[in-house]
Amino acid sequence: MPALKGHTWETWEWDTKGKSPDAFLSPCGQAVYFHISPLLESHGTAGVRGSFSYGEHYWEIEFLEPPYGTSVMVGVGMDSESWGLSYKGLLWHNGKSRKYTEPFYDKNTVIGVLLNRTAGTLTFYRNGDNLGLAFSGLDQVCSALYPMVSSTAPETELLLGLRTSRLSSLQEHCMHTITHCLGRFGHTHSLPLPPALRCQIHT
Repeated sequence: MPALKGHTWETWEWDTKGKSPDAFLSPCGQAVYFHISPLLESHGTAGVRGSFSYGEHYWEIEFLEPPYGTSVMVGVGMDSESWGLSYKGLLWHNGKSRKYTEPFYDKNTVIGVLLNRTAGTLTFYRNGDNLGLAFSGLDQVCSALYPMVSSTAPETELLLGLRTSRLSSLQEHCMHTITHCLGRFGHTHSLPLPPALRCQIHT
């Protein structure tokens, strides 16, 4: 787990509207269950996303059951791209994978995700241990990045745990406030702002 000095605790949940039909949420909005139909069959990849923030953001995902199957992923993404870690220890982006760490098969494994939009980095942790830099260059991504999890395996159960954030500049504070005020019904394209800023706060 990274040092959390200066961070604020957050309580965001999984997005009820930003999920696949085969992803089911608990009443509290923190647990997600994939492919739990009576037939116990997978119908491809199912995913769900959470809210997002600027600056430095950290959250944890607990595997309530041992992962198995083709792919169970934790990471960040948007409509067209994603950056993630598979339980098989592979990093995935743009349809390509590379070895990052040893596979994790145990129940109650906790994967931490540290996203720093200012530095453009994404780092993963396993049970509190830093696994090293996974991706860089995310500061060049001109879109909101959402926490995401996905699975192809029946009865995958994941729990959202610790969530913190730290806004590191006045610009980030402003964008965070604007995004919060606009909500899901904002029309950022009409704001009198430079195109790059409108892109960054697009909801």
